[in-house]
Amino acid sequence: MVARRFSVSYNDSNFDVEYDTSDGVEVFRFQLFSLTSIPPEEQKIIGGNDDRVVSDDSDLISITDQLRLVSINEEPKALIHNAQSSVELTISDEELARMLQAEEEALLLQQYVARQDNGEMEQRIRPYIKQVLLYEDPTRQEAARETVPLSELEEKALVALAKEGSFSPTKDERDHAFLLQLLFWFKRSFSWVHAPPCDSCGNETINQGMGVPFPSETQYGASRVELYCCKVCARITRFPRYNDPLKLLETKRGRCGEWANCFTLYCRAFGYESRLILDFTDHVWTECFSIHLGRWMHLDPCEGIYDNPLLYEKGWGKKLNYVIAIARDGVYDVTKRYTRKWHEVLSRRSITTESTLSSILANLRKECRKHLASELLSVLEERDRNEIEILERNLLVKEDTSISLPGRRSGNKEWRISRSEYGSRENDSLSTSICPVRICVDEHVTQIYDALCPVFSKIVADSLSVSRAVDVLEIFKNILTDLKNSPFTSRRTSMKSTSDVTGLFVLNLFPSFDQLLNALQLKHELDSNGIVHVHLAGDPVKSSLALPVAFDVLDDTIHRLNQCSTISKDSLSFPLLRLHRIHSGLVLASGEELPFGIATSAFDGTRLSKWEEPNGAKGGWMIYQLADNQMCELAAYELMSANDAPERDPMDWVLEGTDDGGSNWLVLDKQTSQKFDARFQRNTYKIESKGVQSNAFRFRFLAVRDGESTSRLQIGSIDLYKREN
Repeated sequence: MVARRFSVSYNDSNFDVEYDTSDGVEVFRFQLFSLTSIPPEEQKIIGGNDDRVVSDDSDLISITDQLRLVSINEEPKALIHNAQSSVELTISDEELARMLQAEEEALLLQQYVARQDNGEMEQRIRPYIKQVLLYEDPTRQEAARETVPLSELEEKALVALAKEGSFSPTKDERDHAFLLQLLFWFKRSFSWVHAPPCDSCGNETINQGMGVPFPSETQYGASRVELYCCKVCARITRFPRYNDPLKLLETKRGRCGEWANCFTLYCRAFGYESRLILDFTDHVWTECFSIHLGRWMHLDPCEGIYDNPLLYEKGWGKKLNYVIAIARDGVYDVTKRYTRKWHEVLSRRSITTESTLSSILANLRKECRKHLASELLSVLEERDRNEIEILERNLLVKEDTSISLPGRRSGNKEWRISRSEYGSRENDSLSTSICPVRICVDEHVTQIYDALCPVFSKIVADSLSVSRAVDVLEIFKNILTDLKNSPFTSRRTSMKSTSDVTGLFVLNLFPSFDQLLNALQLKHELDSNGIVHVHLAGDPVKSSLALPVAFDVLDDTIHRLNQCSTISKDSLSFPLLRLHRIHSGLVLASGEELPFGIATSAFDGTRLSKWEEPNGAKGGWMIYQLADNQMCELAAYELMSANDAPERDPMDWVLEGTDDGGSNWLVLDKQTSQKFDARFQRNTYKIESKGVQSNAFRFRFLAVRDGESTSRLQIGSIDLYKREN
């Protein structure tokens, strides 16, 4: 028998539970039932420290003693009313007292263990001061800008803002969004090197030690060259560790040093105040000052993660000591931004004392700023004071336990494990178990669905065959492809009749597409030569938001058409025509992957995105509340499988409706043993009960296709359709 005391939080209550772990999780659930009245089958128990879901086969001896209880019935109801439960952000007076005492003891110990200042700290920092000045070179900045697909990233930044409902963002918002797209693009464009492939035959290589750099390599700062022998042809491949970001723009490969070096140049090339961040436990990343946020923001190009400074301590499990920011205007100790265990970090800072470190950094800053004007110096000194206040305040903020931070994902598995940076779980990811209420920006999706009605009415009126109808939709899709490939601020294309099908389309059918073109912010004109011109007629961002939806709708419609033998008036119904789709509601979920697997991704109408619940395999939920608290009768709904991982597909679920905002729920549909045979497959479900009015709907997902091999639930899209007379 192993007795343990668990602290279980539920809503605003905390329960101390003494428990014999040999009785297992199932009995533990019944004990929680007696305390909270939540039936065992509706309980979701989550580790408060690591966000792991406690399953029935979990070892109660090894799990954390801090647990959170979530009811898949009741917690959503509370959250739909309150948007978000209030979270205590600051530590208690008792915690503050303990922290200050631990810090005092660590500082006292440091006086005895810290080495006398022998110049080691300055020797480690000074090369980077010279390095960051390369980022100010106009030639390097211009070379960096020339490699960036500027229009593409600007479009993606504006679309990302539009998906949050911001169609008229400020310049600061646009700049912030562009910086994030620059990070994501860089993550896709740069390559991680563990062992380079053979230069001769492309096969795997194995490390053979170091070589002497050639003059052509030292020209770009490669003082070290790694040598690798091919496992097949035995030829030697050189891997120079270039320090000049100008060369890295060409090679586009390396490890964290090269990644951060090159990415920081990109940030400076686009005018962002940037810093190279040196972690003395062997990692490098970037910080940029976000005017939109009013503070410095952490960006790790290797991981593609931003604004999560606890990534290394909490996710990777690093034992940090010194984290130093180096910029053109000075050197800064920013370690406190990256830890919530300052007293532990202090105990590992043994190169020199804190007072000596502060003096060294102050002298280096003074050296960096010696040629700056007095007005700029005043601005920088004020910014320094503000940052010190923020860093000190960060230590008083409680760690957000709802955020799950991943272990290191760059580099091969063995290397990450050897560095103790692998994290706690194989499939760990950046996710949250306490989600905000999000607004669906998806009216354009409904408009596109509705716009196919006049198209098919015309097809039926003209008695077109299935094959001819498919040809017509393919022609229109080709027009959209040309528009998609043109500049997003001035989309334009033309088409002239080259066959009987295109002639029929241009002269007879094109007007039936006007409603669809309008939904895409486009219009068409037919000139005297029979040439159709299609061009942008509305908001270019709304057009960029809608075009991917139109492509997927056309693909899905063509697929459904090909399953028909004929098209008639009887065909003009659901699911070939998907009319009366509900849109613009509020969404809340039990969990979501950040930043691309959020709940609203299930309603954006594209195959490019999905909702992903990292802990949803054995129970997850999603609530959809209608806009302005409208009431409607649900007629049908569709679920679409996501792009990958069939084992994460939902298999069993219950759909419920409420007419009182969540106080009472009525089952509208229940499905078991459902299967999606293909990716992006749409399964359609009709609601049999009639006359039930609701202002919100709740999906309770009970199981996924293979819950033994995954902890995750994912859904490509959800479409809800209301009943109309």
